[in-house]
Amino acid sequence: MKWVDKIWFNALWFQATWFCCVIGRDSWVPIALLSVGLHFVLVKDRLNELRCLFPVALVGISVDVLLTLAGVFVFPEYWLVPLWLVILWWVFAAALYRSFAKIGQSMWLAALLGSIAVPFNYLVGAGLGAVSLPLGEMVTAGLLALVWAALLPALYWISHRMRPTV
Repeated sequence: MKWVDKIWFNALWFQATWFCCVIGRDSWVPIALLSVGLHFVLVKDRLNELRCLFPVALVGISVDVLLTLAGVFVFPEYWLVPLWLVILWWVFAAALYRSFAKIGQSMWLAALLGSIAVPFNYLVGAGLGAVSLPLGEMVTAGLLALVWAALLPALYWISHRMRPTV
């Protein structure tokens, strides 16, 4: 088993890259890209990995774009979503079927966690200045809880269907 497939390594890699993207944003994009590059160096089959991650990242990026267009998010200095958020979606897609895989074994748990943990992460990001929440924290958290109660189980389903058989 490669390091990238170990739960602890993948969880640390995800968290480090999350901080890099949310705290460093544009100035740390090169480091975030190196982190994603490291992931692809460490995986066994890069093309298969790309095929696995692409649908999850695409859905996630699309949802954030839609939420931005709807006025739920405002990313300072951007019309839509910043590159660091796009990178973060690729990292999330990789972590979803590795370090977060156990959560996806129960769609109810995934829905519950999605409705609590993800809004919390966006609120933390807002507190760090990475995103503005024009509808206010409570309304945004409520909307995100609804969206992510459905989205996280759906992303797990997509991830499971795309996961390479090893």
